[in-house]
Amino acid sequence: MQFTTYVSMFPQLVAGPIVRFSDIQQQLHSRKITFEAFEQGLLRFMTGLFKKVLIANQAGALWEEIHILGAADTSVATAWLGALCFTLQLYFDFSAYSDMAIGMGKMLGFSYGENFRYPLTAVSVTDFWRRWHISLSTWFRDYVYIPLGGNRKGIPRHLLNIAVVWFLTGLWHGASWNFVLWGIYYGFLLMLEKYVWGKALGKLPRIFQHACTFLIVVFGFVIFAITDMRELGGYIGLLFSFKAKALMDTRFLWYLGNYGIVLLFACVLACPIYPWICRKTSALSGKKGFVLSAFIGIVVLLLFILSTAYMVSDTYNPFLYFRF
Repeated sequence: MQFTTYVSMFPQLVAGPIVRFSDIQQQLHSRKITFEAFEQGLLRFMTGLFKKVLIANQAGALWEEIHILGAADTSVATAWLGALCFTLQLYFDFSAYSDMAIGMGKMLGFSYGENFRYPLTAVSVTDFWRRWHISLSTWFRDYVYIPLGGNRKGIPRHLLNIAVVWFLTGLWHGASWNFVLWGIYYGFLLMLEKYVWGKALGKLPRIFQHACTFLIVVFGFVIFAITDMRELGGYIGLLFSFKAKALMDTRFLWYLGNYGIVLLFACVLACPIYPWICRKTSALSGKKGFVLSAFIGIVVLLLFILSTAYMVSDTYNPFLYFRF
């Protein structure tokens, strides 16, 4: 009966976070639904809906618009803007679903683990995968990587284990060559980071570590986004100006003018600013703390209402990660 309850837990059933039976077995017996937990869960759910509708969908709309442009109409800057938009769409779409699942679980008295820890602020590829889709990374670590021997059987075996894990990670996302290539891409980068350039990267100024990792991640998601290999090759050519008409054009400036606020807002929210505000709020006492908490609650409620209005007006609001 407990296991049946576990596998039918609808908040996280479709796309995660991946919740193991051992993580919530005790909660099935001792969960408590409190007003405070329900309030926190509701706030988390509304935050997720806002991220999905007002950020992920808008970034996705711009990505789709850029994606369908021909090489003759796409500059290098526009191609990179499209790659950035898909990265933001995927992150905010998937983290929004995780937020909503965690929030719904909280409202029902369950505590799920975090699935994202601001991965776009990572300082290395290894750090990125400690922050992105944490439940999937830990699942592959515990059930594939460690049983294969991890890093305990010498360098050749360690490299093989990394290759196997990332080949399977690519296939997990879909039976398409671009996902296999995406898995190989990250497996190869992790090998290089472990044995070639990891120490050198760690000595760079922090801002360069962030920038290098961010560019690696954005490029990687181009491989993830485009399933047709010929089309993928063409888009990569645009990124590095092999086929682009110019480095920058008026179309790029027009996109920035129309989507700049959304993109700026997305970049700000991709940084750990909200937890910082929460820490500052909890540190305040008395009237100041109450006023600031109430203000944050009102802002989230207004964003939830706005998100609902947008969602009703749109005819199709799929979660991107449902495909995988």
